[in-house]
Amino acid sequence: MEAVYLHVGQSLPKAAAFWSEVVAAYSPQWIEFVGTLLVQVLSFWLPSIFYLFLDAIAPSFSQRHKIQPAPKQPTQRDIARCFLVVTQNQILSSALHLSLLFITSRAGSSSSYRVEKALPPATEVVRDFLISILIRETLFYYSHRLLHVPYFYRRIHKKHHKFTAPIALAAQFAHPLEQIFANALPISLPPQLLRSHVLTFWLFLAWELFNTATVHSGYDFFHNKAKMHDLHHEKFNLNYGSIGLLDWVHGTDKLGKRHSE
Repeated sequence: MEAVYLHVGQSLPKAAAFWSEVVAAYSPQWIEFVGTLLVQVLSFWLPSIFYLFLDAIAPSFSQRHKIQPAPKQPTQRDIARCFLVVTQNQILSSALHLSLLFITSRAGSSSSYRVEKALPPATEVVRDFLISILIRETLFYYSHRLLHVPYFYRRIHKKHHKFTAPIALAAQFAHPLEQIFANALPISLPPQLLRSHVLTFWLFLAWELFNTATVHSGYDFFHNKAKMHDLHHEKFNLNYGSIGLLDWVHGTDKLGKRHSE
């Protein structure tokens, strides 16, 4: 244990020095955009592709944890279309991010988040991370419930529910308006409101993207979280939130009368 603490103690100054060099060498806008894109690749795209090939990589492990039977699984054509739509949504999100950076730079701000040479204090990281989770839960829960109102469901959200047995990539298989207002903004906005350090934002983004990929993966590894969201895709009118807090408050953690078709 002492060796572990020694290793961590030696690594932190190196990480701080490396980060300071990055901030000194590149513009805040470049750091924010490229870093955010890298986090999206590492925490969403790679896990999603891994889950997609888990059947081939570890078939017995896959079968033990797979939630829905083979007849309900999406076809190769469904998966190819999903990949195309999610790629389009990734391009949309990145284009909007670039536009936001341009607007903030024109307004005299260097970045949407704080890009500083110093690493953020651990207490600040924990505080901003936890507050961001609560704000994100609020924004996502109510925007998601709004998308289940029949008018919006038929025109926007029905696309996402094409996957009644979801796969990880299907987390962002969505109408462009849903991608912006229900997927992207509830994650990016809370750290912006808090003026969080960009490293805190990346940590929060990585957690949220990995979590959404995992709960859509079709595999249940963590205390029935994926089963809860799988049930949402099957029954439509429960488990709207991410952490379950507002589902508990509103009673939508239990199966109710189906109201969207």
